[in-house]
Amino acid sequence: MLCLTRRIGERILIGKDVVIEVRGVEQGRVRIGVIAPRDTTVLREELVSPKPAVAEKP
Repeated sequence: MLCLTRRIGERILIGKDVVIEVRGVEQGRVRIGVIAPRDTTVLREELVSPKPAVAEKP
């Protein structure tokens, strides 16, 4: 995994078509913007990965 440090307004380029920009940092949360071609799907991980099953208490 590549780990990078960026400041607000700085960008990360992925290939020739995808740009990730840090839009803000507030209370431990990072707001990012994604610029990508229309045919590129961009999803948050929690929308793709199945949630772990929660064991029921007897």
